[in-house]
Order: sequence, then C-alpha cells, then structure tokens
Amino acid sequence: MKKYEKYKDSGIEWIGEIPEHWEVKSLKRLAKICNGQDHKEVWDENGIYPIFGTGGEFGKANKYLHKGTSVLLGRKGTIDKPQYIQEPFWSVDTAYYTEIKPDVNPKLFYYLCTTIRFDFYKYGSAVPSMTQEVLSQIPFPISLSYEEQTAIANYLDRKTAEIDQLIDAKKRLIELYHEEKTAIINQAVTKGINPNAKMKDSGIEWLGEVPEHWEVKRIKQLVSKVGSGVTPSGGASVYQTSGIPLLRSQNIHFDGLKLDDVAYISEDIHNDMSNSKVNAGDVLINITGASIGRTFYVEEWLGEANVNQHVCIIRPKKQISSVYLYYLLRSNIGQEQIRQEQTGSGREGLTFEAIKKFVIPFVEIEEQQSIVHHIVTECSRIDTKIERTQRLIELLAEYRTALISEVVTGKVKVV
Repeated sequence: MKKYEKYKDSGIEWIGEIPEHWEVKSLKRLAKICNGQDHKEVWDENGIYPIFGTGGEFGKANKYLHKGTSVLLGRKGTIDKPQYIQEPFWSVDTAYYTEIKPDVNPKLFYYLCTTIRFDFYKYGSAVPSMTQEVLSQIPFPISLSYEEQTAIANYLDRKTAEIDQLIDAKKRLIELYHEEKTAIINQAVTKGINPNAKMKDSGIEWLGEVPEHWEVKRIKQLVSKVGSGVTPSGGASVYQTSGIPLLRSQNIHFDGLKLDDVAYISEDIHNDMSNSKVNAGDVLINITGASIGRTFYVEEWLGEANVNQHVCIIRPKKQISSVYLYYLLRSNIGQEQIRQEQTGSGREGLTFEAIKKFVIPFVEIEEQQSIVHHIVTECSRIDTKIERTQRLIELLAEYRTALISEVVTGKVKVV
C-alpha cells in the first residue's frame, strides 16, 4: 500500500510517526464527552427512541437525550466496544455519548475510538472503568482536512464491510459443520452404521424405522440411578476457590464439561451430599432453565465431584455405554422427548420420572462401541475443519483491527 511523502514523530509512543500535515489532538478537541442518564419513564407509542448502554440497545424511551450522529463510549464493563449511533437515542448511565465537533468526520472519529488502547487507561479489575477525564485526554492523530477525513472513513467503511462479509460467511460455514455433526449423530443412533441393514418399524412415530435386530427400551431399564443434587446449605456463601467441583448447569455442554467458572465445595460438604456424588461414566443432563437438555458424560480425569439440583445424574448399567447414551440424549431422539415433555406438561423442568420413561434404541455393547467409534471419527474430522475456520475468523478479525489502526494513524495512504 502507498505511503505519505513525509512523516513526523507524533510524540506518542503507541502512535509513532504520522503524516507531516496531520496533527495529534486529544479526544476532547474532537468531541465533547457527555454523561448518559438512566431512563426511568414509561414509554408509549408516540415517538419512541432506542436506549443504548455499553453493551448495546436494550430498550425504548419516549424522549431522546441526543439527536444526530454520536459515538458511545463505555464507562464500565465492556469499555472497549465503542458504538456508532446515527439516530435519536437515550444513553444510559453506563455509557458516555459524544457530541462530535463539526470539523471532525463522525465515522472517522468512531474508527479512531476503536483504536484506543483501553488497557493503558482503564482502572479497576473486577469491572473495568473509564473516567471522563481520562477519556478526554486520549490522543488521536488526525488530518485537518475534512475532505481527507471523509475519504479515509469511506475507505474503511468499504474495506471493513468486505471483511465483515467474509467473517459472516465463515461463521455460517461453522454452523453448517455443526449441522453436519448433528446429522451424523442422528443417523448413527437411529439407523446404525451398516447401510445394508434390514429395517423394521420401531413402533414410535417420531423415531421411524430402525435396524431389524435393534430393540427399543426405556432408560429406566438400562440405568441404576436417575437423580440430582441439592444446593449446599448456605448456598453460594460456602463456595470455595478450590476443593471438590460442584457442577452446575453452566458447566454442562454438549461438547464437554467446562470448568472455567466451576464452583468448589469442601470435602465435608461433598460427603454430606453423598447421594449426588459423581462417578466416572455418569451421564449428566441439565433439567431446568434455558440450557435444559444439555448433556455430557463424566470422564476419569474429573475425579471427585458433585452436582447441584439443576443437574441430573444418569448412571448407566454395564449393558449400555456411557458415551452411547450421551449421544442418544444429545441426538434428536433425546432432545425430541425433552421437547415433548416440556410442551405436553407445561413444566419448566425435567422430572426424574420423565427421564426414566424416555425410550431409546438399544443394541448390544459391541455395536454400541462401533457406533461411538464411527461418530467420534467422523465428528473429529469435522472438528478439524471447524478449528481451521475459527482460526481464519480470528485472523480476519485481527486483520480488520490492524487495517483500521494502520489507516487512521497514517501508516498507509488510502486517498
């Protein structure tokens, strides 16, 4: 890409050299920072406007605080996500809004704000925050020519739109890969992996035909335990930073047990909750809330663990593989029965009795293992594609960020 003919030192280490005819100005020279206000009025259909906060639009108001283009800057939490707003809005008290000076192109100002090194300026670790005083002093390189500012902003609009389209296409590809995985699992646990197998009617409308030698059984015939834990006495106040993991619904996912935010309890509490101790080979399933039906199995590496009342333990007998049962519950077979149970009863949770009555295709353990091996092999192949695509998304996002930085600091000439 082209360079400007002459450069000069900006005097700011993280900005470096800038084109000779550009200047460095503090944010307050480009825009006035204004405090948002917490909106408490009841809105009606006459003239409603979006309410914005640091995290984005989440409500409506019947008055507006600011009319015209603005850039919202976070005060707390997600302070590194400026928002470009073009319509009348009401900014809530977790965000600053800006009144951009007439000699500054609003879109260029937005792109400048996306380059702020918030790690240099934020304070507070639990909830990162920015003061108005600190924000106002942040330096930006800028051309004094409004025409050049506009040309730079238009260039970035075009280029970032192209990158965003590529990112969206890659995200859609990942969705298709996940759909392919689901199809592989559904096919294997309902029709088997032998394409020449003779089929018979399962007797269940939503299951259809299954291989002739398969049986259909209820879960209660194949497991020794269906039950959940309880909230420890004292609730969250007894949680520790280490100890015995207490698995909650946020830890149970279709692709594994995620322990980033796992709670820990003492060994004494764990022993008091002996009925909900987790064993290797148990299948865990969420039975309440938005994540109802999410399921995974327990592996040896977890060691001692327990569950709370939102997670159900299903303990398979020897004749059924834990991983096979997991795939059955994850597939349309399990998820459809969960949906039917919720729709038919109007309940907001799964009962143990309902889970025990779930029907599943049953085959001998050797064929279960073959089915599991097939699913793992095929899904691993797709997971490799997902990882590569996710890395491409990350690289495109990094390129987008770098492009904006290079252009708005004048490292490359685009006009």
